Amino acid sequence: MPSPQQARAQASAITSGRAAPESEISPTSRLRTLFDRPRLSPGQRRIAQYLIEHLTEAAFLSITDLADRVGVSQPSVTRFASAVGFSGYPALREQLQAIALGGRGGSAAEEYRGNELQAAVDAEIENLENLRRDFADADRVIDVGRKLAASAPLTVLGLRISVSLAEYFAYAARRVHPDVRLVTRGGTVAYDALLQSREAGGTWVLAFSMPRHAHETLGAVRVARGAGLKVALITDLALGPVVDEADVTFATGTGCRLVFDSYAAPGVMCAALLQAMTDADPERTQARLEEYEQVADQHQFFLRD
Repeated sequence: MPSPQQARAQASAITSGRAAPESEISPTSRLRTLFDRPRLSPGQRRIAQYLIEHLTEAAFLSITDLADRVGVSQPSVTRFASAVGFSGYPALREQLQAIALGGRGGSAAEEYRGNELQAAVDAEIENLENLRRDFADADRVIDVGRKLAASAPLTVLGLRISVSLAEYFAYAARRVHPDVRLVTRGGTVAYDALLQSREAGGTWVLAFSMPRHAHETLGAVRVARGAGLKVALITDLALGPVVDEADVTFATGTGCRLVFDSYAAPGVMCAALLQAMTDADPERTQARLEEYEQVADQHQFFLRD
């Protein structure tokens, strides 16, 4: 009798699909595509990040108000609009308004405002809906999952608040991968682990960077890249210095309505990559899960449900 994990590994393989129509793509993804063409300056990246994080409000700001909110000059906003392919700020704002209005219609948060706890759940539901739209084309997830599965060892990096997501991913990945190395301490300890992973034949690192984003994470990612490791990043940002250093980024929204952030969408993103890893080598997956179940039964790891 297969375990639930084994059954899911057999029955729920990810299938490749085409991207959904533009109207179904999440606002964050549309903005990421809009702003991803040029090599933006640091000031321009700040403008882009502000627009992504405050789209509903920012799409209706005047050029003066937007410049004041971001802390840049009005000419900087005009140059940003030109850098991302528009004739000027009015044309950019018109596009932002179309995206904001198209992505906002009918969400639970707009239709019904409950108490703060309900509002936090509504925000997470919206994050998950955006992630679902991003998953309309699963090719990136499938491709990165194969690469993570093939990296031996596979290093998983999460520092400070990101430790919990990294530990979850590493714990599960060890069930289907023979050599997963978890790095949860920054500085030279992280550097040693990353360099040793590369020397041992590793090719990829999965890194987590959740707010507030740590300088140590940026330093560790740079060390990994300098050592020749590829970096897949799960974060809440579409732009920024850590994103610039990563080879591939999965930007997922985090719940920020309560004192501490919640991670529904990043958690599902982790599960999707784990699924892609199991799909990449189904024979190894089944063999390792069977072996683990035997050990778990022998030593009575778990209660009988």
